[in-house]
Amino acid sequence: MKMAMKKLEGKVAIITGGASGIGEETARVFADHGARAVVIADIQDEQGHRVAESIGPNCSYVHCDVADEDQVKDMVESTVQIHGQLDIMFSNAGIGSDSDQTLLDLDFSEFDRIFAVNVRGMAACVKQAARVMVERRVRGCIVCTASVSGSKGGKKWTDYCMSKHAVIGLVRSASRQLGEHGIRVNSVSPFFVATPMNCKKLEKEVEEAEKIFEPFMNLKGILLKVKHVADAVLFLASDDSAFISGHDLVVDGGLLSAASWS
Repeated sequence: MKMAMKKLEGKVAIITGGASGIGEETARVFADHGARAVVIADIQDEQGHRVAESIGPNCSYVHCDVADEDQVKDMVESTVQIHGQLDIMFSNAGIGSDSDQTLLDLDFSEFDRIFAVNVRGMAACVKQAARVMVERRVRGCIVCTASVSGSKGGKKWTDYCMSKHAVIGLVRSASRQLGEHGIRVNSVSPFFVATPMNCKKLEKEVEEAEKIFEPFMNLKGILLKVKHVADAVLFLASDDSAFISGHDLVVDGGLLSAASWS
């Protein structure tokens, strides 16, 4: 890749949930675009170390359960201590519902598990990243992984849907509060992507999982891949979006515009 094409030259980034799926692909894209350091944070230790090693010396792995704010704080502070700065936080770690979680059968222990990671964990990552950016007067960038489920109700997975609505609310509030410090906060909202987590949940291989959701795709002739989402995150993390904040970038091939989807 030519130097002129590198959009994150010299930047230091943290990617939570970076050991697989969207996070892993984004780590590779960030490294390809010149990031000086990419810190992968996850609870999948063996996989995380393997991914970091495969990317190269500018990538490292740290264990972090985002539901524990102390771990998030330690991760952010150690990144700054080791690399001298933090420019980008991609708060991507998240989990899905283990059952249909329809309203009439809502299991609140499962509900609490989802919210601990998807909402509390997301807020902790935004808070701790913003704190060091403000203290060091860094015009940083924070990107959160939301979902098309954060913009539309669903017939099931009520807790997951609610959690992603909360993420978008967090982004909108954080962008208003942090704008005075020059910090941009945005989210990316993909439709279904055949990540390892989603395929495991469906008990399907990648191709099989994609075929299940292909009929819902409004844009025909192409399937949503992790690279499409990673490229959207790169846009939001780079100077290409220098005047964009408080925005939810939907990566769904026009799905939400198709009124028949439910």
